[in-house]
Amino acid sequence: MPTEQRPPVSRRRLGIFGVLACGALIVVVVTGIRSREEASAKLREWTDDQAVPTVAVALPDARALNATLDLPGRLEAYYRAPIFARVSGYLKSWSADIGARVKAGQVIAEIEAPDLDQQLLQARADLASQEASAKLSEATLTRRKSLLASNFVSMQEIDERTADLSNKKAAVNSGQANVERLEALAGFKKITVPFDGVVTARDTDVGALINAGGGAGPAMFVISDISKLRVYVNIPQTYVPAIRIGAKAVITMPEYPGRTFAATVEASSQSVDVNSGTTRMQLGLDNSSGELMPGGYANVRLSLQRDTVPLHIPASALIFNQSGLRVATVGSDDRVLFKTVTIARDLGREIELGSGLSPEDRIIVAPPDGLADGDQVRVAGTKGKPAKVSERPDVKG
Repeated sequence: MPTEQRPPVSRRRLGIFGVLACGALIVVVVTGIRSREEASAKLREWTDDQAVPTVAVALPDARALNATLDLPGRLEAYYRAPIFARVSGYLKSWSADIGARVKAGQVIAEIEAPDLDQQLLQARADLASQEASAKLSEATLTRRKSLLASNFVSMQEIDERTADLSNKKAAVNSGQANVERLEALAGFKKITVPFDGVVTARDTDVGALINAGGGAGPAMFVISDISKLRVYVNIPQTYVPAIRIGAKAVITMPEYPGRTFAATVEASSQSVDVNSGTTRMQLGLDNSSGELMPGGYANVRLSLQRDTVPLHIPASALIFNQSGLRVATVGSDDRVLFKTVTIARDLGREIELGSGLSPEDRIIVAPPDGLADGDQVRVAGTKGKPAKVSERPDVKG
């Protein structure tokens, strides 16, 4: 059976097929290159976009975070009098022990002073002798004056007798003063209370040798008026202008948990201790109930008064490096601008600033590492005005 032969393909048809194949190949290559370039451009755009950091910003808050200042204090009696003896001798008796409530003028002890008693007796005897001599001199002068008219005495003798009488009267005055001085000292044999109060110390007993004056040994008694107490607090120099006379304070005591006592700032030392950098202030505290004891520890919460309300920011916004303490802000062109700030108070999660920012500055709440001046950033949540620090739930204290 004869084989069928296919007609030969013409060269023209082969050329057309080749051209079509080459065109298709060129389209595929061009399309691939173009898609790759588009993908590469999108990748570069995405990479560049990712290189711009996204930051959260907030406005500094101008509200007062904490208008109080807590400091340790020490209670002292409003009036306190150590009682020393004015005469030397031996303690004869005492009638008020520690904790006893006493009244002004009350006798709480008596001193036996035999030496002083003998000195007083001698002074009185000397005074009597001087008064007798003065009386005799006066009588003699009177008689001499009566004989002056009959020329039995001279004027010289009258002058001498007059001068003698003056000397005798001066001696009487001196003796009288000495007697009064010793009588006044004898009155100090009885130890009396200078004001109403409580005996907070007694350091003597019957038969003890008593030395006059306060230079040798402790006081015999200490009387304290505890109906009102003084509270002494050392205020750091930074806060002294914010605590004014008449400011209110709240006192808490460890022995009375859950209770508070009201106090008022009464005085300031008006000087700064060079060792501690603090100013001592005095507060008045009513203690009419007698619950609080002088010498005790107290926690004092003082009210601060400021002429201007300070700005505060979250602590996470602070950057400290070789350039100092700074805060990163975002300008209107969304570029970073660092500003140097000073801290007035560190309140934990929030910082009260002393200077460096204005209320309109947009601060970066948590600046990323490597951020530099002029860097472009993307602000998260750019719709509307940035929230203040106190309105951000993630930075509230």
